[in-house]
Amino acid sequence: MPGQPITELDEKVMYWERKGKTVPSRSLVKTPEQIEGIRRSGVVNTGVLDEVAKQIHIGMNTLEIDKICYDYCVAHGATPACLGYEGYPKSVCTSINEVVCHGIPKEEDVLQEGDIINVDFTTILDGYYADASRMFIMGKTTPEKEQLVRVAKECLEVGAEAAAKPYCFVGDIGHAVQKHAEKYHYGVVRDLCGHGVGLKFHEEPEVLHYGHKGQGMLIVPGMVFTIEPMINMGTWEVFLDADDKYGWEIITGDELPSAQWEHTFVMTEHGLEILTH
Repeated sequence: MPGQPITELDEKVMYWERKGKTVPSRSLVKTPEQIEGIRRSGVVNTGVLDEVAKQIHIGMNTLEIDKICYDYCVAHGATPACLGYEGYPKSVCTSINEVVCHGIPKEEDVLQEGDIINVDFTTILDGYYADASRMFIMGKTTPEKEQLVRVAKECLEVGAEAAAKPYCFVGDIGHAVQKHAEKYHYGVVRDLCGHGVGLKFHEEPEVLHYGHKGQGMLIVPGMVFTIEPMINMGTWEVFLDADDKYGWEIITGDELPSAQWEHTFVMTEHGLEILTH
């Protein structure tokens, strides 16, 4: 910014900018105080999902999961970011089997033996956002679903490994995720992505889970973002469920199951630190 001294970080960013790469603005680089605020929010967010893990069971409906999340979040001084966001009616997303994401909790959605469900929650604490999701398997499921859930988690892990050091690119993450998923002939959802987070629910950069090394935005120390690959057993294509009156629920194009795991990360001088589990 005009009038501010050029830092070592600025010099590195300008180096890549001169090479034609997409680079972050200073506003995307969080201060230590902001990172600490996001970290505290992440502690509550992780606690919400830990509480779900303790209580989730066959025979419960997803509206009960919504209550668990809301009650824990509010009891710890935070606010559910999803509640009321662009008209979203509940505090959490509960996406079962072929629902890729944004599944709305409902009394009629009762968890059955063999279901796989993604529970995705975002916390606001003192104005700071943290975001994560986990998969849960209900009882005994098929080997195919078990593998999908496992590989989806591995996709998150290999994406994070690809961004193990600062001054990598968002495309490095997407390339690693896509390569791993396609070993199993799975589809990587392209219409939805990870994102910057921290001071807002969704910030730059968009973190695509497919693509090529060296593409996308440069990732520098102080940036906070999610990696959250949505991995489909079949096609990568998705559609909006016409039966969802709110216009949120996303379904796989062939109605085969989907799985997703998500963490919020901060890039440090030494590599990624996980802020939510």
